[in-house]
Amino acid sequence: MKRERFQSRLGFLLVSAGCAVGIGNVWKFPYVTGENGGGLFVLFYLLFLVLMGVPVLTMELAVGRASRKSAVLSYRALEPAGSKWHIHGWFCIAGCCLLMMFYTTVSGWMLGYFFKFAAGSFSGLAGEAVDSVFDAMLGNPGEMGAWMAVTVLAGFLICSFGLQKGLERITKVMMLGLLALIAVLAVHSLTLPGGMEGVKFYLLPDFSRAAGVGLGNVVTAAMNQAFFTLSLGIAAMEVFGSYMGRDHTLASEAIRICSLDTFVALMAGLIIFPACTAFGVRPDSGPSLIFITLPKVFLNMAGGRLWGALFFLFMTFASFSTVIAVFENLQANSIDNFGWSRKKAAVVNCVFILIASVPCVLGYNVWRDLHIIGGRDVLDSEDFLVSNLLLPLGSLVYLLFCVSKWGWGFDRYLEEANIGEGIKVPRGLKPYFQFVLPVLILVILVQGLLPKS
Repeated sequence: MKRERFQSRLGFLLVSAGCAVGIGNVWKFPYVTGENGGGLFVLFYLLFLVLMGVPVLTMELAVGRASRKSAVLSYRALEPAGSKWHIHGWFCIAGCCLLMMFYTTVSGWMLGYFFKFAAGSFSGLAGEAVDSVFDAMLGNPGEMGAWMAVTVLAGFLICSFGLQKGLERITKVMMLGLLALIAVLAVHSLTLPGGMEGVKFYLLPDFSRAAGVGLGNVVTAAMNQAFFTLSLGIAAMEVFGSYMGRDHTLASEAIRICSLDTFVALMAGLIIFPACTAFGVRPDSGPSLIFITLPKVFLNMAGGRLWGALFFLFMTFASFSTVIAVFENLQANSIDNFGWSRKKAAVVNCVFILIASVPCVLGYNVWRDLHIIGGRDVLDSEDFLVSNLLLPLGSLVYLLFCVSKWGWGFDRYLEEANIGEGIKVPRGLKPYFQFVLPVLILVILVQGLLPKS
């Protein structure tokens, strides 16, 4: 069967960026920035994105583009005879499944909050009454399950139409809508009285604030965020490499994807920080920032119902773009490995993800006393396995596969990466790729597995 291709370069860039743009950008990035003192954290984040994110992204894309296959078969096509690199491909598929087992629930939260704001459910609420809306949703498995199911069914329906007619067409509309929403929301936040104080906190480096958190903590948090924002290590990006053309170098495309991903993260901060300072709310309130703190901010604004609805529509687009991108990975692997038709792959994967997502839904109500890994609930345990183990370990495998003589090899990787017009990967970076980058990824892996003090 002939490999599907993207209809346009814009389609490839928006779908790839859509996979990277997700909860990590629009939820985690702002609150981690707040917890780590603002501007200096952002500076380190951008630095590590260039030092780590872009190189590993070029490698994952190179494996996909050179092989024209999904995770398992891409390794099989490129690995030396008799080697076992392809085993990692199965871990990639498991990682994508595990990611969707909790990501679909969180994406459902965003969709649910959009409808709550649009319907006026928050109107007239204040203080603890706003908190209780989120608590009530978590305590209701029927409501959470319904929003999760809508997310899963819509995602696989889109993927069933094919790469161009489904994923590419819908993601183009969603990402352009997301960029328009983010611009409107950011301009509105920046015009709020007192909002510029939030911008200063966010973008101006302040060593005294960073020292209060601990400079080492700021650096490692920035390294983690820069690394995880691109969803590298579980072949989520590799599959889009298998669909792309050879007109442009992979460094050029990786930089564009990173730039779009970073733009959305930075703009999310420009929405949240000015709004928080304008209404006297702490911007370092952690994971509760989106579902508890920000609704209170919107309710204090003129036209808060509209601004809240638009914000959670933006959040829905950001999370759902990742959902359908990872679903496409599951589709591609089913088609490549089992010879299924696209429709059959959509039905089977849809049923599997629906069932596999149930534990996360129940983890906040029926199974709220269930703690799996180190006292973590179901969602946090699934997230721990993906974020702290499979992503860094998988990225390390891709890196070693591309730069070591026991894998595909640096020369073949470099040749593939530099095909086309644009920025080339310099051969002089080989020692950095072979000896420095693996150490940086190992630092993230070890740090993620150590118990938090």
